[in-house]
Amino acid sequence: MHIAILTFDGYNELDSLIALGVLNRVRTDDWRVTIATPSPKVTSMNGVVIEQMSTLEEACAADAVIVGSGIATREVVEDPAIMKVLRGLDPSRQLIAAQCSGALVLTKLGLLDNIPACTDLTTKPWVVAAGVEVLNQPFYARDNIATAGGCLASQYLAAWIITRLRGDAAAEDALHYVAPVGEKEEYVDRARRNITPHLPAPTQVLA
Repeated sequence: MHIAILTFDGYNELDSLIALGVLNRVRTDDWRVTIATPSPKVTSMNGVVIEQMSTLEEACAADAVIVGSGIATREVVEDPAIMKVLRGLDPSRQLIAAQCSGALVLTKLGLLDNIPACTDLTTKPWVVAAGVEVLNQPFYARDNIATAGGCLASQYLAAWIITRLRGDAAAEDALHYVAPVGEKEEYVDRARRNITPHLPAPTQVLA
């Protein structure tokens, strides 16, 4: 099971790396989480350099994909080479999620047609201008597409993916592990409240 987090130059560390940390709480031999980049290295909005773990082409074949956010997303969607590769994303065979300005990428790919989205307040006008309804909430999912708004909502995308691929208990265990001491039940309950209304009924585990 491969989960790829698309991460571009100017990326937001909270968006890519919180999801990476939560997703890696699943400890099974067939579970792999990678940072997928268009180049061997990318630099964050705050100067943090990370190396490529998988390519964009590999991400398009992954079981689940999170499109990360950053300060250069508008440049990403104007890059024909990147967007040509990302047209290989397909919600009929993989889970696809977008964090904050990652929703703009899904919008440009036509994956949010007739689907409302969550995004950050900076990106909202661009997504609205592209014809997508933006919701005033941290998380929304329909079928195999999910979006989240606000850096710390990245935990919801990770929990949604774990729930869909490994079930509710695995997602709760992952969140419980990373949540602050003394607030663990509160964090798990909040995530459950945000995610559960947008899950297939009953929850469809794709493993």
